[in-house]
Amino acid sequence: MSSVGENIKLTRRSFLKMAALSSLATPLLARSETLREASADELKEAYEGSKKVKTVCTACSVGCGIITEVQNGVWVRQEIAQDHPVSSGGHCCKGSDMIDMVRSHVRLKYPMKKENGEWKRISYEQALSEIGEKLAAYRKENPESVMFLGSAKLNNEQAYYIRKFAAFFGTNNVDHQARI
Repeated sequence: MSSVGENIKLTRRSFLKMAALSSLATPLLARSETLREASADELKEAYEGSKKVKTVCTACSVGCGIITEVQNGVWVRQEIAQDHPVSSGGHCCKGSDMIDMVRSHVRLKYPMKKENGEWKRISYEQALSEIGEKLAAYRKENPESVMFLGSAKLNNEQAYYIRKFAAFFGTNNVDHQARI
């Protein structure tokens, strides 16, 4: 039985030729008439009736500045606060994507519970009640069997409260997934 790539003869010279052609062709193929840079007028007021609000990015504890654009209570756009003393007009990869915390199409918008292999929507009251009952049972039986996991999207204060909650719960099993 022969392998798929067994008959391919690739020399160093042919590889370099293909790499050069690919790098030259990429900008041509990536061009799109649907994408364009925003005009100066569009940047001044991208959404009619919107309001710009200076705030602090909550992706971590650094406290970089962002300017959010809000229209009818909905976060519609974000830009870098150029004059902010902490971020000095920059964003990290998490900060530049903060708007997706509220606008992403894959964002969980209400509690869900998996029953019989299917996800179904439940009320906040039911979710809190069930989680509370299970946590109380774990705390009574063996609090060390529970682990609390932080998030890369939490600020310093939220991470502090998770750690305090875990300590009061009776476990030392706490970790954080802010690994870039």
